Amino acid sequence: MLGFVFASPWIIGFLVFGLYPMVMSFYFSMCRYDVLRIPQFIGLGNYDTLLLRDPYFWTAVGNTLYYTFVRTPLCIAGSLFLAILINRATTGARIYRTVFFLPSIITGVVVSVLWLWLLNPQYGLINSTLQLIGIEGPLWLQSPEWSKPSLVLMSLWSIGGGRMIVFLAALQSVPPHLYEVVELDGGGAWQKFRHVTLPMISPVLFLWVVLEVIFSLQVFTEAYVMTKGGPLNSTLFYNLYLYYKAFDDFDMGYASALAWLLLLFSVLVTFVQFRLGKRWVYYEADPRG
Repeated sequence: MLGFVFASPWIIGFLVFGLYPMVMSFYFSMCRYDVLRIPQFIGLGNYDTLLLRDPYFWTAVGNTLYYTFVRTPLCIAGSLFLAILINRATTGARIYRTVFFLPSIITGVVVSVLWLWLLNPQYGLINSTLQLIGIEGPLWLQSPEWSKPSLVLMSLWSIGGGRMIVFLAALQSVPPHLYEVVELDGGGAWQKFRHVTLPMISPVLFLWVVLEVIFSLQVFTEAYVMTKGGPLNSTLFYNLYLYYKAFDDFDMGYASALAWLLLLFSVLVTFVQFRLGKRWVYYEADPRG
């Protein structure tokens, strides 16, 4: 009983602020509920409207999947590349690590406002630099074709953060004698990377693939601050659409249905990733058996 007493703050917090909102959200997802009136139970009506009669839903799904499939490999590859550079540095490794890590400290709204200036087509730093070498810069966030690539580009701002540090730790834990074996067999840098580095860091790589997919599916702040879903709904991401339905239209039942569909999809994608991970993730055997 004493153990439950000490754990009671967390247990009460979880029940009140975790489990209860989840249960009520699931109930509201099957109701017509606008906050001001009593919820009216309509069964699967919200889900039926979402999947069969809401064109904005599929626009949001398409935009979010595009962002996820493009951003995830770029962020992971960029973080791994920086970690490899630092790991191979003979001098100044601590300085490089600090310099690469600093941008990740600034996040959220501040980064969004900064990149609004960088991507401004008239006086932004990126287009001004391109003009110096004779290249006409695109409209970036003001163009439906370039808006999503612009947000993907902005997401690379933080590739030197936690991902890079974890990759660096994984690289430094690879046994050096494995590289020596590849050298004895006549292998070069690519063979070392492919046959030693990738298998040995594959658990960490798998971890970040799973996390980055989940993070990408939940993209919200950048689009809300920078584009509001435009132009022409080209950056209307799933969470942004959910926010509009909940706090602009006050359709909490519909928004709850959106939230539960996102949860189910995230669980499904994670399950598939774990199944596929068994084919390429290498876990070093415990010498103790």
